Amino acid sequence: MLAPAKKTDIISRFRTHEGDTGSPEVQIAILSERIGELTQHFNTHAKDHASRRGLLMLVSKRRRLLDYLKGTDTDRYRDVIGKLGIRK
Repeated sequence: MLAPAKKTDIISRFRTHEGDTGSPEVQIAILSERIGELTQHFNTHAKDHASRRGLLMLVSKRRRLLDYLKGTDTDRYRDVIGKLGIRK
């Protein structure tokens, strides 16, 4: 779970217009942050398989959003993966 302050910071960096909280860019950025936190969690809790399932679901949701963005607007797609440092 992301802290509210961190989430608002991510939303303000990736929003496309004022009041934007649900665009694909914002959703991908929030998912990426949660994926990063869960990855750190697994460094100390290697046998937490229930959370690992959640991580896999988050990764697949982010992948679907990235595929959608790539199909609709490739410039926005390249911008998002460049800002987040996601390889591809």
